[in-house]
Amino acid sequence: MIKDADLLNEFEKSQIRGEPPDFRQNLIIYEALFREATAMGIFPLKDPLDGIDVDIRLARVLNVRIPT
Repeated sequence: MIKDADLLNEFEKSQIRGEPPDFRQNLIIYEALFREATAMGIFPLKDPLDGIDVDIRLARVLNVRIPT
């Protein structure tokens, strides 16, 4: 259990600031995740539009603009 969330957030921010982004390492991670998803049968999608109605409804709910 995290008792001091602000302290944890500051620690994470300092870690991110201290390390420049490593494109090569990020690409390796992405490719490994893609291979794993392919091995699990998640990709390629059988029907890419399956569930699109739920995604659209969720996007509409999350992107509501509140007048200021």
